[in-house]
Amino acid sequence: MATPILEFFNVNFVYHTISSETLSLKDISFNLNKSEFISFVGPSGCGKTTLLNIIAGLLPATEGNIQINGESITDADIHIGYMLQKDHLLEWRTIYKNLTLGLEIQNLMDETHIRIIDDLLKTYGLWEFRNAYPRQLSGGMRQRAALIRTLALSPQILLLDEPFSALDYQTRLNVSNDIGSIIKEKGISTLLVTHDLAEAVSMSDRVIVLSKRPGTVKTIIPIVFENKTLTPREKRNTPEFTKYYNMIWEAVHDETQDFA
Repeated sequence: MATPILEFFNVNFVYHTISSETLSLKDISFNLNKSEFISFVGPSGCGKTTLLNIIAGLLPATEGNIQINGESITDADIHIGYMLQKDHLLEWRTIYKNLTLGLEIQNLMDETHIRIIDDLLKTYGLWEFRNAYPRQLSGGMRQRAALIRTLALSPQILLLDEPFSALDYQTRLNVSNDIGSIIKEKGISTLLVTHDLAEAVSMSDRVIVLSKRPGTVKTIIPIVFENKTLTPREKRNTPEFTKYYNMIWEAVHDETQDFA
């Protein structure tokens, strides 16, 4: 039986301004199991990024209950990694110094954490570029560096907010394949926000479709491939991929056709 690491129970979120209130998320309930990869898809403005910000502790839920490992999210002792659309590498620091920044801030520059960074750099092809500056790297290499920086702190939950959207199509395919394989190999519980349905199908164990604002859980689609060893890129060439893509497209299209 799967063990939940994160659980949402009837969560609402309201944006407040001086003159009005806007209900962004309504009655959101779902769970993320340990080592599971879930993608959120849905129309623009449906609250996908807001969901990630609530989990990261950047926004407080207006109503409802959120638990991590059975404890309130405010009390849980857990590290959450957050990878954004832009890599936010500091141009005046070398790649290695960018990757150790989080360790420096949290006073974790010990042998164990440094070894993690060194191993990740070697495993994912950036070791020889460790003394280069971000401007000297391609977009895909920068995103891999940003992921290593996030993984250096050994997060138990990883949040990905369209981390490949700034890349060209070919690079995006390659980087999403690499990063998806890395995350699966390490068994990190992951939530991805994306507008790319193919990306969601190829990387996920489940896809959650949100309705138009206020965002609600319209449907949850389990993604199961007969061959469990396929990489995200290889999954795109299977009959299952086409089936799931069409299912998700229809669910999202139902929410967007009013605006066509």
